[in-house]
Amino acid sequence: MKLALKLTLPFEDPVLIFTLVLFIILVSTIILKRVKIPGIVGLIIAGVIVGPNGFGIMERDASMILFGTVGILYIMFLAGLEMDMVGFKKTKTRSITYGALTFFVPITIGALTFLYLFNYELKSAILLGCMFASHTLLAYPIISKLGLAKNEAVTVTIGGTIITDTAVLIVLAIIVGSMEGNVSMAYWIILALKLAAFVAVVLFVFPIIAKAIFKQLESEKGAQFIFVLALVFAASFLAELAGVEAILGAFLAGLALNQLIPHTSALMNRLEFVGNNIFVPFFLLSVGMLVDVSVLFEGWAALATIVTVIILAIFTKWIAAYITQKLYGYSITQRNLIFGLSTARAAATLAVILVGFEIGIIEEFALNLTVVLILATSLASSFITERAGRALAIIESRRKPDLSEKPDRILVPIANPATIENLIDLSIMLKNPDYHEPIYPLAVVIDNEQAEEEIFKKNKMLQEAIKHASATDNDVQLVSKIDMNISSGILRAIKELMITEVVLGWNAKITTRDRVFGTVLDNLLEKTEQMILVCKIVEPLNTTRRIIVIVPINAELERGYLRWIRAVKKLSSQLGAKIVFRGRRRTLNKIRQTLATTKPAVEAEFEPIANFREFGDMKTSLTKDDMIVVVSGRRGTVSYNNTMDYVPRVLSRDYKENSFIIVYPEQNPMTEQDNMYINIAYGRDA
Repeated sequence: MKLALKLTLPFEDPVLIFTLVLFIILVSTIILKRVKIPGIVGLIIAGVIVGPNGFGIMERDASMILFGTVGILYIMFLAGLEMDMVGFKKTKTRSITYGALTFFVPITIGALTFLYLFNYELKSAILLGCMFASHTLLAYPIISKLGLAKNEAVTVTIGGTIITDTAVLIVLAIIVGSMEGNVSMAYWIILALKLAAFVAVVLFVFPIIAKAIFKQLESEKGAQFIFVLALVFAASFLAELAGVEAILGAFLAGLALNQLIPHTSALMNRLEFVGNNIFVPFFLLSVGMLVDVSVLFEGWAALATIVTVIILAIFTKWIAAYITQKLYGYSITQRNLIFGLSTARAAATLAVILVGFEIGIIEEFALNLTVVLILATSLASSFITERAGRALAIIESRRKPDLSEKPDRILVPIANPATIENLIDLSIMLKNPDYHEPIYPLAVVIDNEQAEEEIFKKNKMLQEAIKHASATDNDVQLVSKIDMNISSGILRAIKELMITEVVLGWNAKITTRDRVFGTVLDNLLEKTEQMILVCKIVEPLNTTRRIIVIVPINAELERGYLRWIRAVKKLSSQLGAKIVFRGRRRTLNKIRQTLATTKPAVEAEFEPIANFREFGDMKTSLTKDDMIVVVSGRRGTVSYNNTMDYVPRVLSRDYKENSFIIVYPEQNPMTEQDNMYINIAYGRDA
């Protein structure tokens, strides 16, 4: 029997409510984009309008609270997932300093204000001061879309956020413990042990589990997505068991998975898409539904209190950002970015005040005041962050790039369907994100009677490349060639498409007739000057722990030196893997200087070796999760020596369990002028 649909307010039918929410998200995005107002602001205002304190169209019921909770956990998870861990390690002192400033300055001013200006009791004043100190990275999606997630100002703010929110939650635990009479030393020892166990499990056990699961589910993208979500909410639940808020668990889950989910991967794209378009908007709507605008009209005294609290709450965050700017020499734009990101109050603030309300030391007016503060600071945070973020993005785009920072046009010749995904993933990781060039998968068919049938089969195979790249939100342009042989077809595609890099798969099989690789690859090396990467990927890329880079002497003198350096750095940054450079001391010193002056920042070690042949003896020091990158050279070039011809043979014979890439840098054949330059550079006789 079909029940009659009730259309009385507030709506109760779940299908109708979900439909309405989706339309609100859609309409807010369209309208606010035209009037140049951050979408975050519109969704909060929409929540005020349709909520129980507005027109009463929807209740903030259990389902809305559930989706809202998922949304704030998602925000914190993505903040940890996209955090520049190498940058954070370099700026951890600054993050700690900023975290201390953005905690102690606001909580001190806030507590004194409520204690002496508004005559609250000490515990109530301290707890209300916590809403000055805590903040939520509500505007982080704005920064993420502008491509500023790895900027130092953002990294410092994220690090400071977790410090100040943790400190606030500890203050809350102390106050609640004192109200319940739990002030014994045993209580605090147990709390500390629970926190230590929780952090250890999330940061050390979760990555081990995740790495094993990712290897098992390499081809199951949907299962990987569900597994990641399960870890996020498991970490959030463990945080609550440890006596802290769930947002801390979600953030730590992001840090734990940071190095296992490349930022250009299909999995990252799915996580961001679902979070930013479904769960986060639900959270913003639920925040708006909490706002009761009637508190603004309870009299001049109430209005004065609200205005005072809002101004002081925003101003105290500006003070912390200002002191941080002066201490570390940040620009005004970076200071405003730190200020904007740290201004919004939401989850942590609301959690603290709700607990205070439940135990009876916070009255209803203070609760409503908190919700109005959340709305005001969320609006301010969105506007300030949007403005500062756009200004900083313009500044970043105007910086003169190095010679390697030019559009990448990457060709991926494909012969084996099993290697398509890995080769496409690798190409996307290597591509310069500042330019919107597509990846070019190539199928070459021999010109004979079966050419038409073969081209149909190859194009069908290349459709998998399009499908996979689409999941990463990257463009792919299929290329098919009919030619007399494979190598000439690839060469023709390189010329016609103005290719800068070629990414090739290799089965690591060498016969006695092959000079280096085989006919096709050897012809490409002889007849091209573009950078060529010959790859064999046997382990999932995202489980790579270290990238061992073997560098020949004089590699720094090649024309393509900066380009292959950038490629290795991009790969390291995407995979979260440490780079270990091995080569002659002089060459390593030059690489060290280059790394220090170019972006992105990476974690690198330098191990001198006597000669290029030594890389064949390093097998015992490697694990399956180590990738080997050998920088080789073509015959007749400055870095070439006869040993390089044996590199593929050694890799295929001795390193069958490791993924490896042999890089042939962009370069021209040696000329007499080049020889003269090298002789002068090294003090040799001409």
